[in-house]
Amino acid sequence: MTMMDGFGRRTLLAGAGVLAAPAVRAQAPWPSRPVRLVVPFPPGGSNDVVARPLAERLQQKLGQPVVIENRAGAGGAIGASNVAQSPVDGYTLMVSSSSFATTSVSQRVPWGVLENFTPVALLARSPFIVIVNNDLPVRSIQDLVRLAKERPGRIDYGTSGPGGINHFVTEYFAQRAGVQMNHVPYRGTGPAVTDLVAGHIQLMITTLPSAAGVVRDGRVRLLAYSAEGIPAGAPAAPQVKDSGLDYDIAIWWGLFAPHGLPAPILERLNAEANVALRDPDMARLYQGEGATPSPGTPAQFADMLRADIARWREVAQLANIRIE
Repeated sequence: MTMMDGFGRRTLLAGAGVLAAPAVRAQAPWPSRPVRLVVPFPPGGSNDVVARPLAERLQQKLGQPVVIENRAGAGGAIGASNVAQSPVDGYTLMVSSSSFATTSVSQRVPWGVLENFTPVALLARSPFIVIVNNDLPVRSIQDLVRLAKERPGRIDYGTSGPGGINHFVTEYFAQRAGVQMNHVPYRGTGPAVTDLVAGHIQLMITTLPSAAGVVRDGRVRLLAYSAEGIPAGAPAAPQVKDSGLDYDIAIWWGLFAPHGLPAPILERLNAEANVALRDPDMARLYQGEGATPSPGTPAQFADMLRADIARWREVAQLANIRIE
């Protein structure tokens, strides 16, 4: 039976004059289709190496394909921008690293790490290594600081490029030690390591995998690690902070989603990521990258990010690190 409402529209009457409720389409449980995992760097890099075993294990747990999509460019900013603009439905995720935080304070980007992304899970951490050319007359961090003070601006340090994480961690070292050194940027870590061995530069603070061969063969001198968590089988050396210097920095890799990820999806993803990180086979894969799996909560990851961003913002201001 129908009747006309006050706006001249026909209204269906059901039973004894009760308006029939509109049909409600049940929302499919998450995930009901493939999940896209963006890596904002080229294939083969550390972010890619961390993301791929995670994707395999998430795919097993979620029952849906987890598809890696490499979107490189602008120090990770291009891929991150794509993720920030994606629907907040759990079907777009991202694996990125410490350079995500340094890019946010050194480049003009249309997003903020905590303003436009949900930190889902810290995946792994790894200390940096402080290495010097064998001809540099130093055998400890104390020796290096003393020599740098004697030769202000005359110790050349190499990085993979201006504004990269190696640039930031070395400038932070200089600021903590109260020394001035000369930055020599390269297009990638490999050429910088080659020049360090040759003596064209004297110092690098980089990741262990990027210089493992020359460290193992004794072609450079390993002075210290930048933080705890030295990978199993890595060469022995003290931590920088053991020298009395206020310096404790590790590179990290983490899982992100667009800002505002629904709590049930966030909790599920964090739980599944932590299960994957406790897998001994996955731990061995990460250790090959010099990294240690670091399970934890989203809140713990967010707190770490706040501290990281504040530190790098101060470093960028003091060292005038700005990439236009």
